[in-house]
Amino acid sequence: MNPLMANAESSALAWYCARTQPKHEHIAAANLSRKLGLEVFHPRLRMERATRRGPVRVIEPLFPCYIFVRCSLEEQVDQIRYVNGVSSLVHFGPQIPAVPDDVVEDLRQCFESEEPMVVEDHFRPGAEVTVAEGAFLGSRGVVVRVLPARQRVQILLDFLGRTTLTEVDRNSLTREERCMADLMPSLAVAPLVGFAVAV
Repeated sequence: MNPLMANAESSALAWYCARTQPKHEHIAAANLSRKLGLEVFHPRLRMERATRRGPVRVIEPLFPCYIFVRCSLEEQVDQIRYVNGVSSLVHFGPQIPAVPDDVVEDLRQCFESEEPMVVEDHFRPGAEVTVAEGAFLGSRGVVVRVLPARQRVQILLDFLGRTTLTEVDRNSLTREERCMADLMPSLAVAPLVGFAVAV
């Protein structure tokens, strides 16, 4: 028996977490599904990212370098590990833990028809931001108003000891304290708190 299967309940179908090669989540998911006929859950987010050319709509994985695969571990562990795009199955020492079904189901309820979840604009009024370029470089402030037609944002800055209202290019801002909790409903995130990822 493969040493990584020790103490695993491997005979029945269960969800496991697979680590992928960087930027290969979609490739690993497609190959596991197409070549091995396995059920794969690959949650993704559709968001707007600031670039030097302006805002660009992108699709990014919810968990970079990780996807969920449902399989019979005893029968398919070796096949999975050698699928193009897969680096390994997540394990803790010699044990490969199953991901509880309710964790995956809670996540799936947030992603209708496996489509990427659309993430709202992070530069909404009240958001804390830092200016990443220009005359106010490094200054922190709070968004007061978003001007989408001009790709500008009005922010309230504490600059040189004075509170100043100024208007800046949205591409020059970064959001403070951005975390996954901002992107996902708390119902989906809560069950994952105790599920640390190790390789």
